[in-house]
Amino acid sequence: MSNSLHGPWLRGMAFNPAAPSDVLIRLLDRAAGEAGLLLCEGRDLPDAVLDAALRHPDGVIRRTLAHNRYVDPARLAPLATDPSGIVRGWLAAGPRHYPRWVRPLPDDILMSLLTARDGGEDGKLTAKEIVGELDSSRQIPLSFFLRMAGREDPELRVLATWRWESLTPAQRAGLLDDPNAAVREAARERNWSLQPERVEAMLPSFGARNEFVFATCALSPALVEQCFADGSVRPLARNRHTPAYAVARLARHPEAEVRAMVAARPDLGPELVAELREDPDEDVRMRARLHPFPRTWAEYGALQWVIGHGPDCTCPIGEPFTESGVDPAVGPSPDWFAACAVSGDPVFRRVAASWPGLPADLVETLAKDDDEEVRIRLACHHPLAPSHLLLDAFVTRPAHRPHLLARPTFPRTGWAHLVGHPDPEVRAMAAADAAVSDPPVEDPDASVRRAAAANPNLTPDVLEDLLARPGTAEGAAANPALPVARMHALLDDCLNGTAAPAPGQVVDQS
Repeated sequence: MSNSLHGPWLRGMAFNPAAPSDVLIRLLDRAAGEAGLLLCEGRDLPDAVLDAALRHPDGVIRRTLAHNRYVDPARLAPLATDPSGIVRGWLAAGPRHYPRWVRPLPDDILMSLLTARDGGEDGKLTAKEIVGELDSSRQIPLSFFLRMAGREDPELRVLATWRWESLTPAQRAGLLDDPNAAVREAARERNWSLQPERVEAMLPSFGARNEFVFATCALSPALVEQCFADGSVRPLARNRHTPAYAVARLARHPEAEVRAMVAARPDLGPELVAELREDPDEDVRMRARLHPFPRTWAEYGALQWVIGHGPDCTCPIGEPFTESGVDPAVGPSPDWFAACAVSGDPVFRRVAASWPGLPADLVETLAKDDDEEVRIRLACHHPLAPSHLLLDAFVTRPAHRPHLLARPTFPRTGWAHLVGHPDPEVRAMAAADAAVSDPPVEDPDASVRRAAAANPNLTPDVLEDLLARPGTAEGAAANPALPVARMHALLDDCLNGTAAPAPGQVVDQS
C-alpha cells in the first residue's frame, strides 16, 4: 500500500482503545514520527507504555509526555527530576491549549520543582524559569501553601508565604515570628499588602495605576481618595479591604456598573442593601437581592464566578470553592452550597451546580432544573452529572465541546438518534457510537467519515477497504475491532517497510 497511508495508520493506532501495550510501545519509535508524540500527550496510557515513555532516551518523548492531561499526574513524578530542564519546564507549564480545568500536581512533584537547585543538565532553562512556568500554570492548589506553612523544612515554609492572604491569621503570625531568619524575611516581604503605609510607599514601583494593588491590598486613606479623584474606583469596589465609608460612596456611585460590583459585597450594612434593592438598574437590584446569603468573602467569590457569565461561559475552572483564595483556608461550607441548590433564585442554583462536591441527590435535582445555565454548569463541573446532560450540552452549546470531550465521564454511547443531525461535529459523535448498526462511512463530511471508520460494528471486509482509503485510514486504524495481528502488520509496513498482506489477500509464492 502507499506510503501516504502510513501517517494516518500510525495516528489511528495511537488512539485505538483496544491497542495493547506492545503495539503502543512500538509507536514510541522515532520512525513513527508524530504518532508517538500524539500518543504521549493525547490519551491515558497503560502502565507498560507509560514506563517506556518515562525511560525513553529521546527527550522529545519525555517532554511531550509532560504535557499529558489524561495520565494521573502522580505517575509523572520522575519527570520532575528529569535530567533535561526542558522536560521539567514542560511539566511545570502543564497541559497545552489552555484547558478550562487543570488537575493540580501532587505535593512531591511541586516540592521537587520548587526547590530544585538547577534547571537540569542540558542548561536550557534555569530553576527560576521553571518555577515561573509552574506559578502561572494553575497546577499549584492553594491547599499546598497551607500545608507548607507547617513543614519542618524552612525552605518549604518560605514557599507558604507565596499565597500570603490565603493563609490563616495564625499561620501568618507564625511565619512572621518563625525561628528561621529566611522564613521571617519572606513573611515580612509578603505582608506588605496588608499594611496600608507600605502599600502606598511601594506603589510607584508597581505603577501608579496598578490594578492588582487597588483591587487586593489594604489601602491608605490617601490612596482611596486618589481613586475617587481620578475616577478609577472599580478595583476599590471589589477590594475586601476597602473601608466602610468608601464602600458607602461606591454604593451611590453614578455608574451602575460600580454600584453592581458593590451590591453583593458581604460587608454591606442593611441600610445600603435596602437602598440598592431599590436601585433604578436591574442588575444592581438583582445583586442586592442576593443578600443576606453571601455572608463571607468566600461566598461572595463563589457568586462572582457565576453572576453575569451566561450559558456559554468558558472561564477557567479553578479549584473547588472550598479551597478559597479569599477567606483563609475556609471556603463556603457544604451546607451553604446545599442551600444554594434548593434556592428559588437561579443564580444560587448556578453556584451550586458549579461545585463538584454537591451530593448525588442534589445533582439529580439540578439535572432537571428549568434554568439552562444550571444544567450546563452541572454538566461542565460535576463528576456525577448524568451522561444525557453532557450529551445535551455538547449538542446545544458548541462553546463547551472541547472541555466536555476531555471529561472522563463524557458518554461515547447514546448518540444513535443524532446520526442525521445537521451539525457534523454531532454526526461524528453518532457515527462512532457502537449502537449505530450502519455507520455512515459515505457521509459528505470528512470528520464524520473518519469517525464512522472507527465504529466497531464494521465488518472485516469494510474495515479493510476503509484502511486503504486516505480519508478513512486513520479512523479505521483506530477501530477497536481491528485485530492485533493486523495492527502489528501495519506497524511492520510503516516502521520497517515490510508490508504484510491484508486478511484474505493472495500471496504470490513463485
